[in-house]
Amino acid sequence: MKIAIIGAGAMGSVYAGLLAEAGHEIWAIDTWADHVNAINTKGLQVEGPSGDRVVQGIHASADTSDAGACDLYVIATKASAVGSAARAIAPLMSADSLVLTIQNGLGAGERIAEFMPTENVLLGVADGFGASMKGPGHAHHNAMNLIRIGEMQGGMTARLEQLTQVWAAAGFKAKAFDDIHQLVWEKFICNCTFSAPCTVFGCTLGELMDNTDNFNIALGCAREVYALGQAKGINFSFDDPVAYVTAFGQKMPGSKPSMLQDNEAGRVSEIDAINGMAPVLGRALGIPTPYNETLTAVVRAREAQFS
Repeated sequence: MKIAIIGAGAMGSVYAGLLAEAGHEIWAIDTWADHVNAINTKGLQVEGPSGDRVVQGIHASADTSDAGACDLYVIATKASAVGSAARAIAPLMSADSLVLTIQNGLGAGERIAEFMPTENVLLGVADGFGASMKGPGHAHHNAMNLIRIGEMQGGMTARLEQLTQVWAAAGFKAKAFDDIHQLVWEKFICNCTFSAPCTVFGCTLGELMDNTDNFNIALGCAREVYALGQAKGINFSFDDPVAYVTAFGQKMPGSKPSMLQDNEAGRVSEIDAINGMAPVLGRALGIPTPYNETLTAVVRAREAQFS
């Protein structure tokens, strides 16, 4: 397949490296000039539990149009850039092109719908990678759990199963789901539990969990999001949100959420699509979300100093 990875940050680089290694024609699109140059001149290094390799032959560019028509576009940008990625992809797509968007938080599908019909859009959830950039052309991941993929409108289709096999053949643990929104929400509750709290308290997942007072605040975020999901009719696979998020955190105690990595680098994070989304939904549903609202305000205040 000809595949364009739009947003070749930490997770996007992992996708690009393994899919290229599996023999696909990969275009890595990113705005980080040094990263693009490193991929083109030295190759892309990906290290972690999947192995340590330098993958050659990836086409890297800052211009999405260089990729042209592709069989698959993987949007791996931050949530705030999903709309601009969709706008850039829309004029390039052929009738059979698929778009797979994999983000933290909620609302990616709706952002894409502003720029293209969504009949060929699928949603993905990446669980438990703990990826980070060690430098230009060099991505690292702490774990490699599961890539979940589903049709935006739900249901099992032949193309969904075929796409899942593409990821599985590249070495990912990949699984197709007929209700991807359930999985999006289950990742969302984990994001809200660890993203803003780890950022505010400046700690890894394990350090947060080891501090009883701080972790209780994080669990307040989890309980709020679980209540929101129940009100939205989400069919959670669990009935104990505390046990669920605790088990999630125990898998990657040394990981830093991407929000904390952004904060430490002086970059604006995905706060609006993660903890910041909880108060928005809470107001619409009449459900209080004081934990998420307070932590969101702290993160936004810090990020206001970056501009």
